[in-house]
Order: sequence, then C-alpha cells, then structure tokens
Amino acid sequence: MNPRDYIIAKQIAWAEERGLRLMGSAGKRGRRAYTSTLKSNLFMTLGALTQRDLESGDGGELVGANGNPAKIQALHSSSALGINVFDYWRGSPDLSPILSSCGLPRGGKTVIGDIRFEQQFSIESRFRFSPNLDVVIALEKGRYKAIAIECKFTEAYSSRHHGGVDLKYFENDEIWHGLSSTRKAAESISPEDDLFHFLHAAQLIKHILGLNRKFGHARYRLLYLWYDALGEPGDQHRQELKRFAEIVRSDGVDFHESTYQELIVRLARYREDHEDYVTYLTRRYL
Repeated sequence: MNPRDYIIAKQIAWAEERGLRLMGSAGKRGRRAYTSTLKSNLFMTLGALTQRDLESGDGGELVGANGNPAKIQALHSSSALGINVFDYWRGSPDLSPILSSCGLPRGGKTVIGDIRFEQQFSIESRFRFSPNLDVVIALEKGRYKAIAIECKFTEAYSSRHHGGVDLKYFENDEIWHGLSSTRKAAESISPEDDLFHFLHAAQLIKHILGLNRKFGHARYRLLYLWYDALGEPGDQHRQELKRFAEIVRSDGVDFHESTYQELIVRLARYREDHEDYVTYLTRRYL
C-alpha cells in the first residue's frame, strides 16, 4: 500500500473507533477522511490567537464552502497535526519539554518563547508571496532569535509533483549572502526539480532565505518535522533529507530534522504532567 493511503487509513480507523462522523472532501463526495467539525480533528479547542494566525496565512486552512469541509478538517492535515502537537504549549512558561522532544538541544535550561502558526517572512520586497512556515517560536533569550518548524504529514508520499526554484530568485545576489552551497543546490533544481522526488527542497530553501532576511544568518534554527513511513518511499525520503541537510549545514544553517514518531516517544517522559495530551498523540499518531 502507498504510504499516504496507509496513513490515511490509520487515521480513519482512529476516527471510527472514537465514533466521529466523517465526510468527503466535497461533502457527500470523495473519500470520507474529513471530520464533520473542526473540533473533532483537534486535541483542544482552537484558541483565538491560533485561529487568528491561521486566518492571516494564505493557506486557506479554515475556509470551507458550499457544505465542503475546510482543509484543516482532513484527518491527514499537516496543519491539524502541527496544531495538535504545538498549540498545547502556547503560553507555557517553559517550552523545554516540547523542544527537547523535537530533538533540539537546550542545555538543560528553561526556554521561554512565543509560539505562532502560519508565519510568513518576506524574501524580497518585490516578491508578491512569501512561503508559510507552519510553526515559529520566537525566543526571548539566547543566541537564536527563533525556531522555525516545517511540518509534513503525508505530503512527501503524495503523487503530486512539487516545483523547483523559480529563476527570479537568482536575480538578486544579496539574498544568497553566506549561502553559496545552498544557492548551487537551488540552481540545480531550477526551474524544475528533477533531483528530489519526496523532499520539497525548494520550499525549504525559500524558508531559509526568508529566515535569513528576518533574523540574520545563523540566528535561527530550522526544524523539518515529518511523519515517517516504512518501505522504499520512506527510505528515499530519508536519503534525500540527509543529502539536503549536508548541503545547507555546510553554509552554517542550523538545520535539524526529526520524525513525529520520535517526538511522541520522547514526550512519554513527560506523561505524568501531561497525561491527556501525551495519550491523545500516542493513540492517534503512533
């Protein structure tokens, strides 16, 4: 079975065990893999600040029309998965449990920061659109100003082709300052990407350019958080990710990667203080 189909089937089984009413992507039509309400797809009710973040992004996550569900109501929504993991910690006085569970070093210290969703950082003023970063944690203290997280669920295993880097990104040398290896890699997948079939490398490169402009080179961490899969597609995805990481790290980009499965297993250390949250993630996503 294709990894994407397998993940969706597991999510449908989880929903049916809970007695959730499901609908298709077009209401009565399409695969019944969408919850009838947004609340049914989330661990906790969407807070006002998080809802405002989603509405400000250009992903249209909360938009449904003519009886059709919003994208975030999909059981396989990467946005819903990211919110289920990170929104719980919004406003927490210490983010160290979730950051250590992400595999990010923190030196055993309390971490204070502001969690935001669907954040956009302009690469250049003449570009009309900026890519959406799923989660950004603005840090109060320390060398790094922010931790940016790109979240993936089934996207890597989709048959949909992802684009490369548009030629317009090479018209301004300044945006590539300190990123010679990254630029070379970007040129190899411009205008079409025939090298990375599972990893959306062009998207990650655009995030690096936006983060560099916003926070400064080497003043942020970028985490690629994805849902792992067995078989050849999962192995190929991991190999592409390893190759990409080596390239951008050679430019001094503090790039990290972790699977959701690893994150949830690490979270088990904090079950005593966060039992309902950890239990929900474990039962749904492991």
